[in-house]
Amino acid sequence: MTSKDELIEALEDARELPDGDGKIAELERIVAHADALGDVRLGFDARYGLIDAYNNHTERWRMLPAFGWCLATFDRDPSMFDDWDAEMLRWYHKWAVATLRSTPRVGLAQTRAALDDMERRFREGGQSLQTIYNLRCKVADHLGDEAQAREWLAKWRTTPRDENSDCAGCDPSRQAELLAGWGEWEEALKIAEPVLSGVLGCTEQPEKALVAVLVPYLHLGRYEEAAQAHVRAYRRHRYERDSFAFLPEHLRFCALTGHHERGLTILEEHLGWLDRPYDEASAMEFAAAGALVCRLAEEAGLGGRQVHRPEHGDRAAADVTVSALAADLVATAQDLAGRFDARNGTAHQSGRIAGWLAARPLTEPFELPPDEPPRAAVPAGLPVEGRDDVVAPLTIEAIVAVLEERGDHYFVDEDGTVGGRWGEALVHFERLGERREILHARVVAQRRLSADRLAEAYEFCNAWNHDRLLPKAYVHDTGEGELILAGDVTTDLEHGVAAPQLAVLLNATLATGSAFAAAVDELP
Repeated sequence: MTSKDELIEALEDARELPDGDGKIAELERIVAHADALGDVRLGFDARYGLIDAYNNHTERWRMLPAFGWCLATFDRDPSMFDDWDAEMLRWYHKWAVATLRSTPRVGLAQTRAALDDMERRFREGGQSLQTIYNLRCKVADHLGDEAQAREWLAKWRTTPRDENSDCAGCDPSRQAELLAGWGEWEEALKIAEPVLSGVLGCTEQPEKALVAVLVPYLHLGRYEEAAQAHVRAYRRHRYERDSFAFLPEHLRFCALTGHHERGLTILEEHLGWLDRPYDEASAMEFAAAGALVCRLAEEAGLGGRQVHRPEHGDRAAADVTVSALAADLVATAQDLAGRFDARNGTAHQSGRIAGWLAARPLTEPFELPPDEPPRAAVPAGLPVEGRDDVVAPLTIEAIVAVLEERGDHYFVDEDGTVGGRWGEALVHFERLGERREILHARVVAQRRLSADRLAEAYEFCNAWNHDRLLPKAYVHDTGEGELILAGDVTTDLEHGVAAPQLAVLLNATLATGSAFAAAVDELP
């Protein structure tokens, strides 16, 4: 029998493992040993790690038993848990309901019951119902009840946000997806505009929003913007396993614009992901979009082109023709749609997928931007290896090298902005100035305040600026009932910077930025 101390240490180590089967297996082992010891608190903590691991890897439906156990355990004795446990349980409740909607493995009645229970808990706890309306809107849309979904969407958009809400940068992109699905092209673009323009954002934006407006751009004849949106978003989604749900729109873009070879290349590159998707909803859409790419490519005379399909289970790796792959993908999409409809008691998903499969190109092929960003956006510039004392011009690569050394997760967009999330802070590093010699960091707190708290927000920022050196805090009113609390750190590196100096600057910015965002999060 493994001791409690050994399990606690193992849990700490497991949390640091990269997402994947190995991490899940280790957390499942810890859960089993904790249960064998009868240690409820340790079993609870290990399952929290397991829920997070399932959400970040594949087969998200596997989180449901772990979440159900945690919820029941919390209800039996709430005194065992603190406010953070309760907050995370609300967040995981949201994940669980979204997962229930996205898999036909669980009945519709259970999905609705889970959402009703979540709403009851939110009402009793005085939580905003904004997240509840978000989920109810998506369930109604999934069932094909557009009228009901529109009513929930209106409440979702107008109800005040709180700490349980999705981030302010992601809500508009998800709402744009719904509107695009209803054929509201102009409205989809309008609602996504704050994200597309950079007024709102998070570490997953603007790529999420760019995907949401791909089809609206095409239907409105805005082909150049559609091309730029597709290429920019795919630069990121191509390499992120958890971006699988966005790939169907990239495939549909290629199909609807006659870019057959590009569509087949994207399909082939990600075909293995279909074998272990995050959920059946994204698998259904990927299969349908892939089938459309294959069918239109076949019409263009590419039916005999070979596509490599990797091995999975009892299926050996093989090169298959586009025509054969099309048939397989159609069968997969229709089977999954049928399973959803059988669960839901409707024919909506089958009808929706049939519409995808029957789609025709909206335009002739047009020129796309290069897959790689312009070289000027990512200049060379690291000091010679082993000479980190050398003073050199500030470069993107130098910034990235510091973050790599720290082991941070980050992104680099086509404009050369390096960003990521640290704690409750979204941080962007940019090079400004005529010679890109100024390091500018923008820190944005994840938490938003309602617009009626403007005086309080100003008071907070003034107090922060009086007591703290960095970052310089300020308030941004979005004009939509929300206040964004942000801060800037600007350093002139006209004479260059050595690697150790840059590390000190970035470490200080991330530490103070995280502290700023944490202070915002602690406001009443």
